[in-house]
Amino acid sequence: MSIAVEPEPEPDSEPEFDTYSYESTRVQFGRELRKYRILSGFTQRQLCTVVPIAVSHLSMLENGHRAPTRKLAHQLDEAFDLGTTLVDLLDRLDRTAAQLPQWFRPWLEFEREAESMRMWEPLMVPGLLQTEEYARAVLSREPDITDEEAEERVAARMDRQGILRRPKPPTLWIVLDEGILHRPIADPEVMRGQLQHLLEAAESPWIFLQVLPYDAHSVIGLLGGFVIADMSKNAPPVAYIDSQTIGNRVSERLEEVKRLGFRHNLIRADALPRSDSRDMIKEAIQRWTT
Repeated sequence: MSIAVEPEPEPDSEPEFDTYSYESTRVQFGRELRKYRILSGFTQRQLCTVVPIAVSHLSMLENGHRAPTRKLAHQLDEAFDLGTTLVDLLDRLDRTAAQLPQWFRPWLEFEREAESMRMWEPLMVPGLLQTEEYARAVLSREPDITDEEAEERVAARMDRQGILRRPKPPTLWIVLDEGILHRPIADPEVMRGQLQHLLEAAESPWIFLQVLPYDAHSVIGLLGGFVIADMSKNAPPVAYIDSQTIGNRVSERLEEVKRLGFRHNLIRADALPRSDSRDMIKEAIQRWTT
């Protein structure tokens, strides 16, 4: 049963709750928790007399600075008389992360909270810009993967792309190697659809897409792709480094991230301008058509 009290005042700049559906698990759960606490008429201090939790802990949960446990979500559901609403939310968010490889999950949090990302990809279309059919062609060929596991991973990859549908998505600075336009990852129809999707994505004011042509003779990025996430709130940038190993691919080492940023600048300097890059993609679509 809820307590009938005046809800504490909230900041005027508070965004709508549903605009955060693709932020990190901590942030989304925290905002839903705060919403239901206010709707139930609890202040933070009053809620902490019902649920065995410190006010400081509750504040960190609502601000997305601490991850919730399933036991706590159940206790909060009982306090708000919500049935299993918060438990189900936590389970759903955890399931999405669970479909991604263990080594990738730390990066997922940075990707969701980044203000901008600088990408270099020499081999395939980046996951954030893949069509469902292209992603299925890539993921279904993993060694020892079942059809069901492949479909779960495709769904998780499509879910990741939700950050691009926010009212204010991260800015993407993407450079693709020309070989990506010609490499037959899937049949011609899938490739045409993927390249057409790239053209449509390039029309977004948040996406700056360039192609590095063969005749640039650039070798700087041949060792592998990488992404640099420029974080908000004055947090330092973080890098995801592609490789064939299964070790830690996320780096927060300042010198390493700075070095990758310098490499990205050099690669972009050799890439085609955006309009010429779009023309090259259109030509590639024609080749896949014929």
